[in-house]
Amino acid sequence: MKVGVIMGGVSSEREVSLMTGKEIVGKLDSNKYEVIPIELTKREELIDRVRGIDFALLALHGVFGEDGTVQGVLETMGIPYSGSGVLSSSLCMDKNLTKRLLQTEGIATPDGAYLDRRMFADGSWESKAAGLTYPLFVKPNAGGSSIGVQRVDRPELLGSALEEAFRWGESVLVESMVSGQEITCPILDGELLPVLGIRAANGAEWFDYEAKYSDGGAEEKPITLPPDVAARVREAALACYRLLQCRVYARVDMILKDGVPYVLEVNTLPGMTANSLLPRSAAAAGIPYSELLDRIIELSLAERGESSFTPQHSAHIK
Repeated sequence: MKVGVIMGGVSSEREVSLMTGKEIVGKLDSNKYEVIPIELTKREELIDRVRGIDFALLALHGVFGEDGTVQGVLETMGIPYSGSGVLSSSLCMDKNLTKRLLQTEGIATPDGAYLDRRMFADGSWESKAAGLTYPLFVKPNAGGSSIGVQRVDRPELLGSALEEAFRWGESVLVESMVSGQEITCPILDGELLPVLGIRAANGAEWFDYEAKYSDGGAEEKPITLPPDVAARVREAALACYRLLQCRVYARVDMILKDGVPYVLEVNTLPGMTANSLLPRSAAAAGIPYSELLDRIIELSLAERGESSFTPQHSAHIK
C-alpha cells in the first residue's frame, strides 16, 4: 500500500506539521507500507502530488489541512485519508462555532467573545469584550499550537494583543481565563485513552508554543482523578467527540476547575511529534507509536469504506 504522508502546507503551523510528518515517516513500518513523504509548499501542489497514492496520512495542521479543505479534495479524488471528515474538520477548526455548539449541549467552556477584522477596525470590539473577566486569552479563531495566542491581564493591553492575533487570521476569539488543572483527553476509535495532566515547566504561566514543542518544556503524564471527576471528564470528552462528529481519533483539551471540566478546544489532527500528547497517552495505554499509526490507518480505511482496500496489504495491519 502506497501511504502518502502529507505535511508542511501553508498555515502558521507549517513547522509543527513538518515535525509531525517527519516523525510519522520515521515510524511507519516499511515492511507494511511504501511510505511516500509529500511536503506541500502551496495549495496548488496537492492534486498532482497525491496522484497514485493508496492512502493519505495527514500530518497537516491549521488552515488548508485541518479545516476540511484537503479532506474535500481527497474525497473528490477518491483517496482515503486519516481522521475526521470534511464537516467535523471544519467545525473543530472554528473555535467560535465549536464553543457555540458545546454551549447548546450544556458542555462547560470558558466565556468568550468572537471578533472579526471589521469589529477591530471600527472599534466595536471594546463593547463585545466588555463583559469578560480578566485575565483573558486572545487567540486566532482558526489557529493552533498557541501561535498568536497571548494572555492579557489588563484592559489597556487588549488592543495590542488583538492586533497581534489578527496577524494570523481574519477572526479572533477572546476568552476569560479559567484557572485550574490543564488536562488533555485523547480519543481513539471512540474510546478515551489515558488522560494526561499538563504543567508548563520553568514557571511558565500557561502551555504556550515553547512548552508544547521544546524538550522538557512541560510535564505531561497520566493523571489519576477522583472517580466522580474522572466520570465527568470522560462524559464531556466523548460528548464533544460525538457532537462534532469526530472520527478515528481526536484530542479534547480541558481545564479542570473545582472538579468541573471546561472544554477549551477539540483537535481533529492532533500533533504527532516526539513531544506530542496523543502518542504519550497511547504509550501509557500500551500502544507503541508504530502500532498507533497502524490503527489510525486501519480505522480510517474502515471509516472511508475501504476496509478491503488492497487486501494483500490489509492482512498485515494489526
